[in-house]
Amino acid sequence: MRVALLTEGARPHPPRGAGGWCDRLAEGLPEHDFELYLLTGPQGPTAGARPSPVWRAVRETALWGRRPGGRAPGALRRRRYAGAYEELVRALVLPGERAGFGPGLYRLAASAREDGALPAFLASAHARRILERTWRLPGADTSAGQPLVRDVLVAADLLEQCLRPLSAPWYGTGPGGLGAADLCHVVGGGPAALPALVARQLHGVPFVVTEHGLHLREQYLGHPPRADGRAGAGSKERPTGDDRRQWAGHEAPYRWPVRALLLSFFRALTGETYRQAAVLTPGSVHDQQWQRRCGADPARTRVVYEGTTAVERPAAGPEPAVPTLVWAGALEPGRDPELVLHAFARVRAELPGARLVLYGEETAPGYRAHCAAVAERLGVAPAVDFAGRPAALAEVWEAGTVAVFSALSQRRPRLLADAMLSGRAVVSTDVGVAREVVGPTGLLVPARDPGALAGACLALLRDEERRARLGLAGRLRAQERFGVERVTGAFREIYLELVSQYPAFPDGGGGGEGGPAPRPFARPAEYWLADGRAGAPEDGGGDTAGARGPAELAEAV
Repeated sequence: MRVALLTEGARPHPPRGAGGWCDRLAEGLPEHDFELYLLTGPQGPTAGARPSPVWRAVRETALWGRRPGGRAPGALRRRRYAGAYEELVRALVLPGERAGFGPGLYRLAASAREDGALPAFLASAHARRILERTWRLPGADTSAGQPLVRDVLVAADLLEQCLRPLSAPWYGTGPGGLGAADLCHVVGGGPAALPALVARQLHGVPFVVTEHGLHLREQYLGHPPRADGRAGAGSKERPTGDDRRQWAGHEAPYRWPVRALLLSFFRALTGETYRQAAVLTPGSVHDQQWQRRCGADPARTRVVYEGTTAVERPAAGPEPAVPTLVWAGALEPGRDPELVLHAFARVRAELPGARLVLYGEETAPGYRAHCAAVAERLGVAPAVDFAGRPAALAEVWEAGTVAVFSALSQRRPRLLADAMLSGRAVVSTDVGVAREVVGPTGLLVPARDPGALAGACLALLRDEERRARLGLAGRLRAQERFGVERVTGAFREIYLELVSQYPAFPDGGGGGEGGPAPRPFARPAEYWLADGRAGAPEDGGGDTAGARGPAELAEAV
């Protein structure tokens, strides 16, 4: 079958389309034809990168940057665009009209397919006037203060970039058209789901959504609720030049009315995606619970863990001679390295020879110096090593006796799974995905409890046999859950089950634009068993000249 895989291939999210999870999926399912559809930046997915040969074709469209060229629509067409755009904006800002998001979205997509003038319209003064008038209606949800003129200008620019996939040249049943695909597979959610929604609406093509970490949750983290107009936590200074045109996912310090509008857009898009998706495959049970809170149907949800090639890596070698705790992650308050430092001070009081190594780069300016000051104040600075970013994760676990995780929110299982695959015993705070990933093969402690964390670390450091037993059990558990073969096997079943429930070429296409509709069962089954012969029959029927006998069929099979 032909699978159209839709994802983002540029910032602010990791490049999933180049050499990562998507490549492994396509390599693991060679019986299907995969075509990659990338939402990228102006420079493409990765500078100088060549697409993997596993892709039958790779198609890109810019999600941000300079607006695509094109003429503005005429007066009649402009009225059609204006009606659809106003319906969509009203759904974003008026609580009583939320149901208009989907219809407004599909009307815009249908108009864009007819004349390709959607980007020009969204960038026009007419669209900005519609946004300003609707945004300031009585009862509009601005959450804090009325939008200023600058808010309207910024929000109109960001909405144009968010809606840009609606005008991508990917629709129809011709070569490269999503309408000729058997199914679409959306990886990452968010704007990458827009082409799949349009293909579902126009051509009836079903789609699967895979999320390794929820896109909507990341948007909320990137746009924290501040009503004073200042930048949220983790925001950067206001960008200039081309950077100012980065799409809505960038952590830019927009005023709260703009952030509220963006969050409303992504919330509505997520809800529509979950309603229309044939199957949702979150990367953990933790994400599955969040999806249900956003309206996902449990009957159409299946957990498929993110596979990793680290399962083929050998276990870590002998333990270091000195009892050593290793910690890995970004140096930021959310990872709570301070908890490890306070717990280590208690461990050091019981085991004076113990050491602590922290791997990772600071993502909050000055936070590494703050942690160093905490270690100095606790009197353990000589035994604490801030090792920076490692060359490979395998080196992190090799350097330690016990792997420690202290995060306040563990949203993705990959780092935990990598530590378990090393064969080292794991101690983690009981947050997010930790319980479902570690299970009975490690020790879980409450967050922000240095006494409990120190007690768990001491228990393992003092018991070599227990460390070895838990380390082996954790490695086997991670190999079972995070093997690439398990992931590809799950999607092989999902694809076949999904396509069997939908008619082939539901819009009557499949033969290309203007071509004849395909005739099901036009050829006998033995026609499709290629044996290198020339002159296979074109017509269906029973005993044709090109049909094979029972002996030939048995030999071919």
